[in-house]
Amino acid sequence: MSIKQVFAHWVIFYRKKYNWSQEELAEKADLHRTYIGSIERCERNITLINADKIAQALSVKLTDLLNEKLDEVKYAKK
Repeated sequence: MSIKQVFAHWVIFYRKKYNWSQEELAEKADLHRTYIGSIERCERNITLINADKIAQALSVKLTDLLNEKLDEVKYAKK
């Protein structure tokens, strides 16, 4: 799995965990809605600055969004 896929997986996971739309996450991260969508579709190589904005908006560490261990228990729908 590529790093873009891992990052996208966790962004989607945490965004859905909070029951946020892409637009809500974008607003909280001070980014554009279409930018969030393109990240989730693995269409962008994002900067560390924007990756950190997303992590802060989701209230997680940036390293949490880069964790390649996609533990099923951790990301199971609740």
